[in-house]
This record gives sequence, structure tokens and C-alpha cells, in this order.
Amino acid sequence: MRSLAATVDGVHGPIGRFSGPEGPIVGQNVRVTLRAGPLEHEATLPDGRVVQIRIGLPDDGYIKPSELRTVTIELRGNGEHLAAVDTILEPEQDSEARALMRRIVAGLESGELAPTAHAIEPLADTLPT
Repeated sequence: MRSLAATVDGVHGPIGRFSGPEGPIVGQNVRVTLRAGPLEHEATLPDGRVVQIRIGLPDDGYIKPSELRTVTIELRGNGEHLAAVDTILEPEQDSEARALMRRIVAGLESGELAPTAHAIEPLADTLPT
């Protein structure tokens, strides 16, 4: 189990690669945002391929992380980039990002969604309920 440390300006700490959609365990009254780290999860497609899903702030060497407002979904599989789309989520919408992750994982694993930008874009443009 990994932990996060609360600081005055937010939550910082290691979030393990491919942590589950339910995310890290933190103490009460600690606000978790996507600024603390991306959500990452693996999904096994019906044909047996494994796709890594990442929801978080994009890596951008030209913009300070504190100034980034864009949340993206990225899919990788077999060492290749498969898709990337911007979402309507804000970095503070952690619970909505977790719900979106669950929808994407379920869709990919059931075969309802293909691992393409075209397939995941409609999900990225709506708030999960």
C-alpha cells in the first residue's frame, strides 16, 4: 500500500503505476485531486490484449503543472500509443475521474468500447453519473 501526504497546497506523494480506479487510500479530510497524480489502470480486452488507461494532467514541459487545467484520457497497448483525448473534467474532479475510469474499463473489457479515440471521446465529453 502506498500513502499520500497532505500539505498546505494539496496532496502529494507516490501513486503507484496502474493503481486501481478506486485510487489511493488517504486519511479523512484530505482532498485528492488529479494534480497529485494520474489515475492509471489496466483493462484486458475480450481478445486478451491488455490496455493501460491513464486519466490525468498531460505531461507538458512548457506549462507549469499548477497552471494546467486540461484532463486527458490516454490509452496504451503493446508498448504503443493507441489514443488520447481531452475531457471536460477539471483537475479537482477526482471522483468524477474515477467514475469515468470505471466506465472506460468496463466498456473495454466487455468489448462495448474499442481502444480508439473515436470510441472513448463520447465518454470524455460527458460527466459520469
